[in-house]
Amino acid sequence: MLHRHPFLSLITGGYLVFVAWLTLTPQPIGPDDQQFIQRVLDALHRRGYAESINYDRLEFLANIALFVPVGMFLLLLFGAGGWWLAAIGSFAMTAFIETAQNQIPGRVSDGRDLIANTGGALIGIAIALLLTLPATLRRRERKRYERAQATAGQR
Repeated sequence: MLHRHPFLSLITGGYLVFVAWLTLTPQPIGPDDQQFIQRVLDALHRRGYAESINYDRLEFLANIALFVPVGMFLLLLFGAGGWWLAAIGSFAMTAFIETAQNQIPGRVSDGRDLIANTGGALIGIAIALLLTLPATLRRRERKRYERAQATAGQR
């Protein structure tokens, strides 16, 4: 798998390193950053935008968005038939992150993150399946045609 897709493997590895840095290092968002984010949300709310989004909901949505590429990359590496491996791998990665965060100063493990991250990965898997569907169908048709030709050649 990795030797067949070296560039994709490199990009996937780079993104996973980014996710590890973001999730497994001491809390990168301090009080000043939180106040800035809250001021931006308040400004949007005053203008009538994103009124249903508060800081907690924004964090939840950010966790979903962070893992959409994880699901897409894993699906592309495992192939469409390995969608379930991508799903299990994404869940296992999230469970590891949440467990490890208990040991990292300034980090808080949250069960909602497990749901958000896994949900984001599943969304990524679904997007990748949709985007690769035409190629998957062409490969299956080509294999079916080749089997039919081989069977006809044996007669």
